[in-house]
Amino acid sequence: MVGFKNRYMVVEVFLDPNRDLVRDDPIIITQFNVSKAIKDSILVNFGECGLASSLGSFQVKYVNPITKVCIIRASREEYQKVWSAITMVRNIGNCPVLFNLLDLSGSIKACKSAALKCDELKFEQYKLIVGARLSADATQHMQNCLDKIKVLEH
Repeated sequence: MVGFKNRYMVVEVFLDPNRDLVRDDPIIITQFNVSKAIKDSILVNFGECGLASSLGSFQVKYVNPITKVCIIRASREEYQKVWSAITMVRNIGNCPVLFNLLDLSGSIKACKSAALKCDELKFEQYKLIVGARLSADATQHMQNCLDKIKVLEH
């Protein structure tokens, strides 16, 4: 018997590009927020039938609220629809956002390594931007997120 084939997308979320980088983010990115925004985009752009066909294996597997990196799973037959819906998302809540696809792979293992690499680089960039205001709590939260990626499975 053949296993169910999925595609995994590593995406980064850019919050309102016109905002000041030093200020706090206007919205906290969560799995629920990202999932709802993508599902709403699928519904608007592909209708109820498109949404129903995409929901079979659609799942936001991982979201890092600090680095704004996400892992999204979709079926092999529907990933292009999900990908195009992701590019058409313009808001999460009332906050303008842009999505950028960083990696597309057929296995969670390859996706985990790409997400880990990206998360580590983006956290180093975050530390440079925040500077001395970096709290131990933020560092601990980032470590928890990295640990969460390492244990991801189908």
